[in-house]
Amino acid sequence: MDPTHLAQRKLQNLLGAVLLLTGLTLLLGLMGWLLAGGVGLVWAMALAVVTSLVARSLPARLLLARSGASPLPPGAAPDLYRLLAALYRRAGLRHDPTLYYLPSPALNAFAVGHRDDGGIAVSGGLLRTLTLRELAGVLAHEVSHLRHNDTTVMAMADAMARLTFWAAVLGQLTLLILLPWWMAGDLALPWLLFLAILIAPSAATLLQLALSRNREYAADIEAASLTGDPQGLVSALVKLERYNGGWLRSLFGRRPRLAPPWLRTHPPTEVRIERLHRLEKQATPDTALHGLPSEPVALRMKAPPRARRRYWLVRRRWP
Repeated sequence: MDPTHLAQRKLQNLLGAVLLLTGLTLLLGLMGWLLAGGVGLVWAMALAVVTSLVARSLPARLLLARSGASPLPPGAAPDLYRLLAALYRRAGLRHDPTLYYLPSPALNAFAVGHRDDGGIAVSGGLLRTLTLRELAGVLAHEVSHLRHNDTTVMAMADAMARLTFWAAVLGQLTLLILLPWWMAGDLALPWLLFLAILIAPSAATLLQLALSRNREYAADIEAASLTGDPQGLVSALVKLERYNGGWLRSLFGRRPRLAPPWLRTHPPTEVRIERLHRLEKQATPDTALHGLPSEPVALRMKAPPRARRRYWLVRRRWP
């Protein structure tokens, strides 16, 4: 692929991520300043830093335990581990690759942890459906998230969006307390605070969603660069779109549009595929991964481990 073109796309995505994170930070700072002046601004920034550090330090095993994932030993999936090791080397990740098995029929994969200690969880449905070539694109996408610490970036964005929401709630309580004095004419209504309370939570959510889409675009580009085979990821995206939307089509005859693109965590699949097709024209055979079989990965694996049944006094809810 053209290194100059790839560098330009990566720089655009990086600048976009910086601008979106800056916007979230400024929005939170504005809420703190409107509520308590300079002291509120300092507290808002301090809370943003603390919550971001706490979110980053959460061990990956806690997230995996909630999702029901369990470690997938190398002996259970040797081909998968060899593929992931090759992607780790290309991405410059120095620790040993780690995979987790998610006992779910859904087609799903996600990265957990950080650049130096992260891993990737894959569902049983994904392994039974995708070929190794397609799975290479999906794994490369998740490796990109690890390489660029996207889990930390999104944890920071989530922390600032939540703090902005609670700052708006605090502002609402403040206005309710001041309402009698305003109705008596003894106090002027702080219109700027009123507008910020109405706009800030929605604006923070939109910025957070935009940042998520930005990181997904960046991971697609990085995945195509790591595998040298954009078509593998394109094929995987087509299957993911078809299988994950199948139950909606069975109910409605077609997949309805659930939300506009700017309200989604992921970009529209057709846009992602179009961008990958542009990169495919620049792909070079010498950078592509070769010898990947065309059958589903599960056919080349021993039986994956079963997740242990857990009993809870309180029923867990997991979206």
